[in-house]
Amino acid sequence: MREVTIAIDAMGGDHGPRVTVPAALELVHRTEATNVVLVGLQEVIQAELRQRRAATGTRLRIQHASEVVKMDDPPAHALRFKKDSSMRVMAELVKRGEADAGVSAGNTGALMAVSRFVLKTLPGIDRPAIATTLPSCTGRTYVLDLGANVDCTAEHLLQFGIMGAALVTAVEHKERPRVGLLNIGEEDIKGNEVVKRAAELLKDSGLNFQGNVEGDDIYNGTVDVVVCDGFVGNVALKASEGVARLIAEELRREFKRNLFTRAAGLIALPVIRAFKRKLDPRRYNGASLLGLNGVIIKSHGAADEFAFLQALLRAVEEVRGGLLRRIAEQVGAYQTIVAQPVRLIAGGGG
Repeated sequence: MREVTIAIDAMGGDHGPRVTVPAALELVHRTEATNVVLVGLQEVIQAELRQRRAATGTRLRIQHASEVVKMDDPPAHALRFKKDSSMRVMAELVKRGEADAGVSAGNTGALMAVSRFVLKTLPGIDRPAIATTLPSCTGRTYVLDLGANVDCTAEHLLQFGIMGAALVTAVEHKERPRVGLLNIGEEDIKGNEVVKRAAELLKDSGLNFQGNVEGDDIYNGTVDVVVCDGFVGNVALKASEGVARLIAEELRREFKRNLFTRAAGLIALPVIRAFKRKLDPRRYNGASLLGLNGVIIKSHGAADEFAFLQALLRAVEEVRGGLLRRIAEQVGAYQTIVAQPVRLIAGGGG
């Protein structure tokens, strides 16, 4: 089994070391050949380790960083004025090869800006994209982009499809994952010009492209990868989170309505618990910043220990699944399609 080292922005997120340190300890305990570098204020991290009767060793060490990126720091400020932040040092460790992946629950905009500046993008990739998993009737669906790129060209959507397919292959071990393009209908005539053009590129890409899909297909499990721009993806994600909270609250309210419904709730408790476990967003925590020349995982800022551990496990999966190599290979295979707009611009076409 390949040895993997994960660099953790221990100061990031709403809870910082109170969550990141115990999750790191659990990762080391639960997995083999996995090492951890806790990046951040050394004294704070050491205090958290002492509180949990843990210490550094061959599989866990601390990398001091004197600054912290706050959740409300503008990305440009974090990039220009906090060069010794735990987030920046984490990315530098990945760049230097001292870590195979980095995980942070910090400011999303700052993490994207810092990671892109430090690591750059893979050859053939114009923009990194944020990808995450959502539960479906058949397992999990991977969706990208979820907010990194609000305005996209058809070529960008093609690249998202390539990267999403490579991600599924790396972590799910599916050699021909099904790819769908999110649209307002399945018919080829639906959608704006960018989406129509993207569909044409995806058809000719060699991917296992299933055509246009609609929002409900994300949860039906019709495809493994759903491609969209960051504006649409973020709205879909937040709407889904809202619906999940609505269902949970309404179930809770109905089961507490009277003695009869309370009794019914007790009988249905095993089903309710299984349903809650299936839809628990903590199980799907960990969004991949795809397209960078390094593996970077964004955890939800409010993640608890269990949720942050899922992000760490995702990082290990992506490294051991050879994600970067798979993206590079697939981009190389479709380089003619990906590079076409670059040649047009260079030639002054329009």
